[in-house]
Amino acid sequence: MMCLMPLFLIDAAQLALQKLHLSPPGAMLVLMGILGGGIVNLPLYVLDRETEQPMVQNRLSKLQGWVPIVQRQPQRTIIAVNVGGCLVPTGLAIFEAALVLSAAPQVSRAMLVVVGLNIAVCYFVARPLPGIGIAMPAFTSPLVSVLATWLLLMPAEYAMLRAPVAFVAGVAGPLIGADLLHLRDMTKMTAPMMSIGGAGTFDGIVLSGLMAAFLV
Repeated sequence: MMCLMPLFLIDAAQLALQKLHLSPPGAMLVLMGILGGGIVNLPLYVLDRETEQPMVQNRLSKLQGWVPIVQRQPQRTIIAVNVGGCLVPTGLAIFEAALVLSAAPQVSRAMLVVVGLNIAVCYFVARPLPGIGIAMPAFTSPLVSVLATWLLLMPAEYAMLRAPVAFVAGVAGPLIGADLLHLRDMTKMTAPMMSIGGAGTFDGIVLSGLMAAFLV
């Protein structure tokens, strides 16, 4: 079962992409871009700052006894964007949003409501964790996207548009609400690289969008 699990996840991701009105070759191409681009980080800018590092030497304090000497040292953090975890799903979300607006312009207001709601929820539940990055419960974003999409697009004539709307909200929620709006918190963490859509938030953006599309 453990050996077959990756094949099952890949097949489920391909089915979710096909529900987004992509052809089987197109879905496979997007899936390869997500998986292959997950190891590619494009640097955006470099953040130079000074951090306090405790030294080995100790000094004697009248109140606290022997305490470590703290020295300020320069540290450089690279802010990057991940290709497979950010750029590819963002490009697909923009394509799906344009598809929805061209097929049914009256759905645009409902899509904005779902996207705004998911961004707000992801912003409030996301928490910066030292050494990990921005973390949030994995099922929060897809469940909010699916439930809000079903409530606002309940009529049968919108059945073909539910998956694209849920996918757009599932990607925008973690990307904007969890990552971009918490970018200041990310820059305060001591790490050589902070990647938007990277290892810490790859599942939040990619899996959230795919799960939302698959569950609708």
